[in-house]
Amino acid sequence: MAARHQSRSHEGYPSPSPPADMNDPFNGRQYYDNDMEVSETYHRDAYGSEGSAAGLNDYDHPDPYGQSSSSFPPPAIGASTDIPHNHSFLGPPDTDSDHDVYPQPHFVPSAESLNGGRSSAPTLGDFGATQYGGGREPYPAWGAERAIPLSKEEIEDIFLDLQQKFGFQRDSMRNMFDFTMQLLDSRASRMSPNQALLTLHADYIGGQHANYRKWYFAAQLDLDDAVGHTQNPGLQRLRSKRGGGRNTSEKSLGSALERWRQAMNSMSQYDRMRQIALYLLCWGEAAQVRFVPECLCFIFKCADDYYRSPECQNRVDPVPEGLYLRAVIKPLYRFIRDQGYEAVDGKFVRRERDHDRIIGYDDVNQLFWYPEGIARIVLTDKTRLVDIPPAQRFMRFDRIDWNRAFFKTYYEKRSFGHLLVNFNRIWVIHISLFWFYTAHNSPTVYQPKRGHSAAMTWTATALGGAVATIIMILATLAEFTYIPTTWNNTSHLTRRLLFLFVTLGLTAGPTFYIAIVENQPGGGGSLALILGIVQFFIAVAATLLFGIMPSGRMFGDRVASKSRKYLASQTFTASYPALHAQARFASLLLWFLVFGCKFTESYFFLTLSFRDPIRAMAGMKIQNCHEKLFGSGLCSNQAIFTLTIMYIMDLVLFFLDTFLWYIIWNTVYSIARSFMLGLSIWTPWRDIFARLPKRIYSKILATSDLEVRYKPKVLVSQIWNAIIISMYREHLLSIDHVQKLLYHQIDTPDGRRSLRAPPFFVAQTDKGSKGTFFPPGSEAERRISFFAQSLTTSLPEALPVDAMPTFTVLTPHYNEKILLSLREIIKENDLNTRVTLLEYLKQLHPIEWENFVKDTKILAQESEVFDGAFPGDEKGSSKLDDLPFYCIGFKSAAPEFTLRTRIWASLRFQTLYRTVSGMMNYAKAIKLLYRVENPEVVQMFGGNTDKLERELERMARRKFKFVTCMQRYSKFNKEEHENAEFLLRAYPELQIAYLEEEPRKDGGEPRLYSALIDGHSEFNPQTGRRKPKFRIELPGNPILGDGKSDNQNHAIIFYRGEYLQLIDANQDNYLEECLKIRNILAEFEEYSVSSQSPYAQWGQKEFKASPVAIVGAREYIFSENIGILGDIAAGKEQTFGTLTARSLAWIGGKLHYGHPDFLNATFMNTRGGVSKAQKGLHLNEDIYAGMTAFGRGGRIKHTEYYQCGKGRDLGFGTILNFTTKIGTGMGEQMLSREYYYLGTQLPIDRFLTFYYGHPGFHINNMLIILSVQIFIVTMVFLGTLNSQLTICRYSSTGQPLNGQGGCYNLHPVFNWIHHCIISIFLVFMIAFLPLFLQELIERGTARAFIRLSKQFMSFSPVFEVFSTQIYTHSILNNLTFGGARYIATGRGFATSRISFSILFSRFAGPSIYLGMRTLLMLLYVTLSFWTPYLIYFWVSILALCVAPFLFNPHQFSFADFIVDYREFLRWMSRGNSRSHNNSWIGYCRLSRTMITGYKKKKLGRPSEKLSGDVPRAGWRAVIISEVIFPVVFAVLLTIAYMFVKSFPAAGQTPPSPLIRLAVVSLGPIVWNAAVLLVLFLVSLFLGPMLDSCCVRFGSIMASIAHILGTIGMIGFFEFFWFLELWDTSHAVLGLIAIVAIQRAIHKVLIAVFLSREFKHDETNRAWWTGKWYGRGLGAHVLSQPAREFIVKIIELSLWSSDFLIAHFLLFMLTPTVLVPYIDRMHSFLLFWLRPSKQIHAPIFNIKVRKQRRAIIIKYVPVFFTVIGIFIALIAVPVILKDTIRLHCSLCNQL
Repeated sequence: MAARHQSRSHEGYPSPSPPADMNDPFNGRQYYDNDMEVSETYHRDAYGSEGSAAGLNDYDHPDPYGQSSSSFPPPAIGASTDIPHNHSFLGPPDTDSDHDVYPQPHFVPSAESLNGGRSSAPTLGDFGATQYGGGREPYPAWGAERAIPLSKEEIEDIFLDLQQKFGFQRDSMRNMFDFTMQLLDSRASRMSPNQALLTLHADYIGGQHANYRKWYFAAQLDLDDAVGHTQNPGLQRLRSKRGGGRNTSEKSLGSALERWRQAMNSMSQYDRMRQIALYLLCWGEAAQVRFVPECLCFIFKCADDYYRSPECQNRVDPVPEGLYLRAVIKPLYRFIRDQGYEAVDGKFVRRERDHDRIIGYDDVNQLFWYPEGIARIVLTDKTRLVDIPPAQRFMRFDRIDWNRAFFKTYYEKRSFGHLLVNFNRIWVIHISLFWFYTAHNSPTVYQPKRGHSAAMTWTATALGGAVATIIMILATLAEFTYIPTTWNNTSHLTRRLLFLFVTLGLTAGPTFYIAIVENQPGGGGSLALILGIVQFFIAVAATLLFGIMPSGRMFGDRVASKSRKYLASQTFTASYPALHAQARFASLLLWFLVFGCKFTESYFFLTLSFRDPIRAMAGMKIQNCHEKLFGSGLCSNQAIFTLTIMYIMDLVLFFLDTFLWYIIWNTVYSIARSFMLGLSIWTPWRDIFARLPKRIYSKILATSDLEVRYKPKVLVSQIWNAIIISMYREHLLSIDHVQKLLYHQIDTPDGRRSLRAPPFFVAQTDKGSKGTFFPPGSEAERRISFFAQSLTTSLPEALPVDAMPTFTVLTPHYNEKILLSLREIIKENDLNTRVTLLEYLKQLHPIEWENFVKDTKILAQESEVFDGAFPGDEKGSSKLDDLPFYCIGFKSAAPEFTLRTRIWASLRFQTLYRTVSGMMNYAKAIKLLYRVENPEVVQMFGGNTDKLERELERMARRKFKFVTCMQRYSKFNKEEHENAEFLLRAYPELQIAYLEEEPRKDGGEPRLYSALIDGHSEFNPQTGRRKPKFRIELPGNPILGDGKSDNQNHAIIFYRGEYLQLIDANQDNYLEECLKIRNILAEFEEYSVSSQSPYAQWGQKEFKASPVAIVGAREYIFSENIGILGDIAAGKEQTFGTLTARSLAWIGGKLHYGHPDFLNATFMNTRGGVSKAQKGLHLNEDIYAGMTAFGRGGRIKHTEYYQCGKGRDLGFGTILNFTTKIGTGMGEQMLSREYYYLGTQLPIDRFLTFYYGHPGFHINNMLIILSVQIFIVTMVFLGTLNSQLTICRYSSTGQPLNGQGGCYNLHPVFNWIHHCIISIFLVFMIAFLPLFLQELIERGTARAFIRLSKQFMSFSPVFEVFSTQIYTHSILNNLTFGGARYIATGRGFATSRISFSILFSRFAGPSIYLGMRTLLMLLYVTLSFWTPYLIYFWVSILALCVAPFLFNPHQFSFADFIVDYREFLRWMSRGNSRSHNNSWIGYCRLSRTMITGYKKKKLGRPSEKLSGDVPRAGWRAVIISEVIFPVVFAVLLTIAYMFVKSFPAAGQTPPSPLIRLAVVSLGPIVWNAAVLLVLFLVSLFLGPMLDSCCVRFGSIMASIAHILGTIGMIGFFEFFWFLELWDTSHAVLGLIAIVAIQRAIHKVLIAVFLSREFKHDETNRAWWTGKWYGRGLGAHVLSQPAREFIVKIIELSLWSSDFLIAHFLLFMLTPTVLVPYIDRMHSFLLFWLRPSKQIHAPIFNIKVRKQRRAIIIKYVPVFFTVIGIFIALIAVPVILKDTIRLHCSLCNQL
């Protein structure tokens, strides 16, 4: 040790060695690449080989590769061949840098840093020693007894030195030192220490899969560093890149890679350690910069270059602490923060920008991918950073002007164009094929008059190729708008466009010629035919090319070309891990099967059934129709319009059945796979348990290294007993069950002791004996059988405990419950809950409660005996005494008893305590395995259990860490704080990372720190806080995004070891699963590392395979038996998380969906962390980590033998909030660049796997809803034809009947309709297939049928329809408006009833309006032509309207229903004189602001929440969805109505239908305007006088307006009906058209004429009260009344329609409410609780009961009166239609 120190300069670092002589074999050979235009000297400076150190340390470092290093002296840095000759290039030393980098006075070297050089050790040493009581070595595998390349102290020296050279924070340095040592310890425990350090360096810096090395070459820095003696490396580089064509760049790249390898190979271990340390120190303080990995690489490279410069080596004084944070990280952090936030009055407020105007993390990161990007970085004095020699760049970082460097590299614009660009192949395959099929089968459309022409058939069909080309052209044009044109990527887009136009000419051109000649009398002859055939084959070729070839690989291959230009995008976006041959074959076969089946089925089922309708309708002209305005122009073509809509309908179905086949084949694959893995129940059941002991021995224990001194039975018995006892402790098993399940020690007759196997195992082998070992259907049974079943699959070999890698479990926590308080358990939440939490949990887990109570009673008796009280023995009283136990689980309110109940409940609810206690089973499992496999440890400590326990603890602590990131910890209230403290006391090993704020003295921004505490941290009784172990300053507030990923990121620096498991705060884990941890970590394939150096030569087999980045695992949804909704949620997870994941992982399409996946921590953290964090865009943060890993070459696996528990939301509202979150997140993903890369670069089979596994599901949902709407419109059109024309009738044999002159043949169309309905029905139903088969395989036939029938009886299809609509709505909304906003419905149990008005306001926009509009159309269809198939549609459309109420607990209890009605009426009319947060007007404004946005300027008002983070939607998006669509829809329905009105009625032509529609649809709007104008004048003059005395003045004015508005609306409808001469079906059709017109008018008014909204609702109240002054409107007071007038006109119409719609809903629900006992039945269906067990009716106090009775007495008459009026308005005209005849001459004109 000492000898080594002598040879260093006083700082403990190698002094620069003298220049190497020129005859040095290594240096003498100057690298001139002859084939480059400019010969460039490569000097080896680039490759972090600090030769000098190796040279000096030869003595105590035998060279790892055999030959001694002296025969190969590496060049010394600073002495490379060319530098000595031109020192001038370094220029004069930079004297002024000291002052501007460090404004503070120089800091005195602290005693610990330089005092004698070694005194610093204790500062870290004691941290280790205190933690591991008694100074046991904290890093045992890195102990002095092994051949370690560097001692712990030397490594510490490296860290101390780097800290002083770069100004890292002390705490960060200590943290990273511990991090590194744990990492080395983890690796060295399974390989030699030398190899551990080598492989670590290869993973972080120089290996084949190291991100740093990949970046180094992608950004062409080998060229930058090679430019030694020129002044301007930038120009030089650009020239070299263009020059010489392909070969030179390839050669130079190859030789550069080879030199890199040699440099890495000849580096000393000391230097390797130093580079790792420097990288980790840079990473450890980088905060948000950790999300931009290549930027971090750049920082590291600059730091490394600077470190090796003489300037740094000769520095004596340490630089001030925190310099790195201030000079390097803070400017970058500020840039990133200011993109999304601006300061307003000292508070940071979200900027109103959408993603395409925010330079996000990915844009920042991509600047560093290309040399041109790095060349953009300039200092404040305008010099470019690349013009400064590499060694001096780091010290200039504080002067970089980042604002001028960064720009957008991909525009995430909100538009549907993304779907076109990313998934262009899907559209090409489907639409072109549809064209080929349909064009061939609709000859009537295009055949010439003179008869059949083959050439026309060929050429018309060939236009499919032109369709494909047009799709590609549109996609390319869209792509132009998403990519900045400055980059070198637009060249290939232009090339592609040119090629596409040529193709378009080839595929479409001939058609014109052929059409012209074929329509001449003579025809075109053989030339036309040949042209047509050639054209057809060109079209097929083009379609195949565009459908299969990724667009990123056409004309300038971004994926596989060798050009350096594309190296970066290949490296970072297209390094997809290769599949091995078998899996690739499986992948291709799957898609071959799916599309094979689809193409055949679509042709025979869809296309051929469509052939006859086309033949019938293509030439159909409607006779004898005439309409006032258009004559017969429109109405004679009605059949053509109908046919067009039918074509679109067929196309949508064409898309849908692909998904259908995908589900079928994917399920087949998954099931085949599960048989391959041996997972199915159909493997004989008994064997599973009978062989379990053998399997535990062979698979879970690391048996290969066990000495066979002990019988396997002995070892297995310990494991098995531990599992059973852990279940007993969790109250899953009672004592009697435990006895039958344990191994018992018995004395044999000959005096020896032996083990008796549990009766459970015996019973499995012996047919005769039957017994119950578990409570039936219990959790214990499920867990044991999963455990047994999972061991039948093949598990990777386990390593011994002391050799296993270290891993960390990381759980983000925001404000989820930690532990339930007593009050939450035994008090009802509110009036709507009806049941306490404890009661509910007792009903869900009766057996566990029983066991818990038994336990508690024993405890209570013990403590009574202990306290000396004599337990009474009277039998009678004991029953009564036990009552409190059975009710609330304790009798004495002593904290230890109440705490038991709280814990029991918390472990069955979604709490953090449940997660922590579940995950802490890892520690138990590690101890158990260590004790079982190393009996000598037990013998060593003899009977001293304390010492043994300490040894086991030490092992568990060394191998497993648990970090919870509680970002709010320092802001917790008293109760949360006590709970967190309880967690730490219960599990002292738990570490909590949290944010700590420290206000500045001068009142600037507070400083924020990442701090870490655990149960061992010292407690300060004064503050009640613990002293943190590490406290690392952050550059600013770390929470810039949606929170979760930022939370993970700030705590990620506290993880330890090689692997991470990401867990959410609603998960659970079990001991028997934790025992498999070593097998799971083996899935990363890093257990048996080859003994060769990764740098020995490239392309060694061991180091070539793509690293495994993510290992997925199954989840068990523990809420699956909590009624129908819990079961649906569980079923979805089961099919997606297990069934789909199984087959996707096999064919290489699985991404990462969060939890409970294990991550390769080094891989993920060098590539941007475990999740992405841009606000909004990365809403589903974890899937991005999967896409990043996948695009950068990491493999993603899925394991079947391990599962974690997970809770899901159980209420209807919360499930739909979750659905909305998924849908919105999917919308954001469609915009993201990851989808762009995957969609345009993946090969076809993997692209299809990715598409149908992720976005395809959601697009399929959108298409299902679209198909239903298009279908209904088709039916409306057919209905008009059917009701107005005479349809040909056929005899039973299919012969037309005689005497039908002028009839229309619509028979084929009706057959086609039936086909369509069957298709739509199948598409819906197929959703249940995977779940059914999954159950079938895992639990047997009976269970599968029971589960499916339970779901159907509980209306699960209704829920499916509804959630499909919610998905669709949330994606469309997101792609149009952005701003994921929804009204929160709160968590809590599914037992609380939500009131009607809340449900209505939450679901009206997403589904009720749509449902109501569609119902009207369906009513018309039913009236105009009835077919029994329509019943299915009635059910699904009603589902859209009624689902929220159907799944609302106790919706149908009569009293609540009436109370709801009153609440609804009040909700409709609130908020007009006083502001009210829950009112109709609030709901209306909220839904409007999505389009109008809010005013920018804040006008101080307390009622404004800072809701400014909702950007105003872009006009393009709004135009399409809010203006064009509604208008088109209105036009379509108007045409349908006009057709019906163009036939003579009673012998005379009816008056113009258009005028009638205009009067009736604009009438109500004009009426509203008049009413409002009058009331406005009234309130303006009277309001200010009356407002002081009559508080309700505003409300009264509003009510008058609302009543008049509703009367107007109803009046106009009745008037219209009268005009229609009481013809119901015409009236309904007219009404449909009127609704569409009014909707279009409202949408256009809102979108076009409204300015931005105020954030407060003052204007609304000003309007009604007439008080416009004092409202804080400022100058707007003059413009606002006019705006408010337009708003009020719209609002009044909306109010009336909402009022009517809600009443319709209530009427629909009324018949059900009146059924006796319906509430019981309904609850039974929802919660699956037997009627006897059901939740009691709520118990109200007398006051509330009186109130409710009064409400019911008052409102029942009101409600039924309203029903009466409604029935009268409809029934009276129907009954008396012949007697009511008014004569008005004006009416006849309308």
